[in-house]
Amino acid sequence: MPNERLRAAMAAGGWTYNALADKVEVDPKSVERWVNLGRTPRRATAMLAAETLGEDVHALWPSLRQARPARAVSPELVALYDQRADVPVSTFVDLLSQAREQIDVLVYAAVFLHEAYPRLNELLKERAAEGCAVRIAVGDADSSNVQQRGEEEKFGHGIQSRCRLALMHYRPLVGVPGIEVRTHATTLYNSIYRADDQALVNAHVWGVNAYSAPVWHVRRSKAGSMFDTYAHSFDAVWATATPVREG
Repeated sequence: MPNERLRAAMAAGGWTYNALADKVEVDPKSVERWVNLGRTPRRATAMLAAETLGEDVHALWPSLRQARPARAVSPELVALYDQRADVPVSTFVDLLSQAREQIDVLVYAAVFLHEAYPRLNELLKERAAEGCAVRIAVGDADSSNVQQRGEEEKFGHGIQSRCRLALMHYRPLVGVPGIEVRTHATTLYNSIYRADDQALVNAHVWGVNAYSAPVWHVRRSKAGSMFDTYAHSFDAVWATATPVREG
């Protein structure tokens, strides 16, 4: 079956088989088979192609979506994902939608959330209106740690631009009752997306973009301490972060 979503994405960006093949380093016939026969490329190639086209890899190739049930090594470990790119955006949205008391987001940028789910700000406003305390911490684009991260993941100034873009996305939430937005300048070892007693934790790996790094879904349990470790880490970063002011 043809991959019409891929065909449309290529057409919208003016990409030919040859041009996309050259960008992702495959034979043009492979790209043609992706489109006309619905073939699925290898995961790494698919992610590069999706990034090139500005699309969600799972929207282009749903078969790549996978989650592995966590082995019973911890009562708090719900699921493991080999890469953040394996986590459906709906998983993040559903987690935040279920929050009743607290939402914490600690990232450098994570602009993929706003790009894939344009209603994110509205969702956070709705949660805050229902009494949920929302804290958002994004990277300070001018900090040395953010700049160093950019060099490590070989994106150059890209991460600084993404941090500024993330702040632009979240700025309309500044001043909304129940929501706080801050910028942080810390060395970030994990991105944290917390909703009440559950969290998605995206590891940061040297030389690897966050979308290629593992994610674990954890849930607070009296029999473990993993969730609280990440919750306390968020609080420690939050204490050093700078509030974003209106205007």
